[in-house]
Amino acid sequence: MDREDLDKQLKEQGLQSKKKEPKFKLGQKRLMLLAAALVIAGGVGGCFFNGNFSNENKGNNPAAGYTFPQTEQKKLQDLPTIRNTAIVQAVKEVGPAVVGITTRVYDRDIFNRRINVGQSVGSGVIFDKKGYIVTNNHVVAGGTDVNVSLSNGQTVPGKVIGTDPSTDLAVVKIDGGDNLPVAALGDSDALQVGETAIAIGNPLGLEFQGTVTVGVISALNRSLDDIDQRFKLIQTDAAINPGNSGGALVTADGKVVGINSAKISKEGVEGMGFSIPINQAKGIIEQLIAYGKVTRAYLGVYAADKDIASRYGYQWDHDGGVLVMKIVRNSPLSASDIRVGDYIMTIGGKDIATVKDMRDAIDAHRPGDKVTIVYEHNNSKYETDIILASAPENDQ
Repeated sequence: MDREDLDKQLKEQGLQSKKKEPKFKLGQKRLMLLAAALVIAGGVGGCFFNGNFSNENKGNNPAAGYTFPQTEQKKLQDLPTIRNTAIVQAVKEVGPAVVGITTRVYDRDIFNRRINVGQSVGSGVIFDKKGYIVTNNHVVAGGTDVNVSLSNGQTVPGKVIGTDPSTDLAVVKIDGGDNLPVAALGDSDALQVGETAIAIGNPLGLEFQGTVTVGVISALNRSLDDIDQRFKLIQTDAAINPGNSGGALVTADGKVVGINSAKISKEGVEGMGFSIPINQAKGIIEQLIAYGKVTRAYLGVYAADKDIASRYGYQWDHDGGVLVMKIVRNSPLSASDIRVGDYIMTIGGKDIATVKDMRDAIDAHRPGDKVTIVYEHNNSKYETDIILASAPENDQ
């Protein structure tokens, strides 16, 4: 067969081949089938096929394992409303201003060496950028070295400015500054029973610093028989434990309305905490900053009411007032016409039914104030004006 016949035969075979063969060659078919199998296997076994069989950049390939979708980290103020509640906002406002207060008590041993005999840990609230902190008297009473633990983790020395055992209030001072967090004081007289109450403090010590508990205002104007208190207390079921003393009681709008002070600790009694109303505390705080102590008005009388009389087995047959039992010599009352056996009915226009009513009426005034007293003598009522003096140190 010459070359011309060979070319003609090959040409005819080529035309037939185009009609019978598919577009891709057999080798290409097998390659595609292999790729399809790998893709299917990848869906089951986790293999990744990228059209590139080299190992280049293998260690930097994030697809070697599962990668979570990238999400934007929202700031606290951008939280959904359901999470960014009034309580969260209130804690943000007041929490940084609540501090831990540690005091050490020292004594002298038989060799006159200074030894540490105890430590007290409580809470306090910064209310002024000058560095003033309100706390409880029993937190700092008897202590010499005072350290204040701030919310940012810093511990700084503090100085006791003044104390008032009668109200269990004290003021501690640290170095002030514009960056010092300060809590806003609210109006405790505007409190409503049932509204949200937030307690912030350091229960059981600094290990749990900044603990937040939430409850309600359970009651107002509470008195406790087992403590000597100068004014009525706020009752709350927000958990208050040892170490919370001196911490803040806060409303849902981020205002401090009380200084946590006491908790009933009796078997079977839960959810009863007490706080000093901030409106009553303000006057005490002002005097502690100005004078280091509280100077109270003084009348100079020992009296009894119906409850005291029944406690000692006496019958009380008088309507209202308190019975004058003793008048202190050289006291303001000793210069009046009131005598032992008379009944004091009103002081400064306020009705008096109990000894506590009498003390509250006197505490509402300052030394040097003139008050009108209505008293009863031999079943007849009289009035007299008395100028109150400053209470002696042992009668504060």
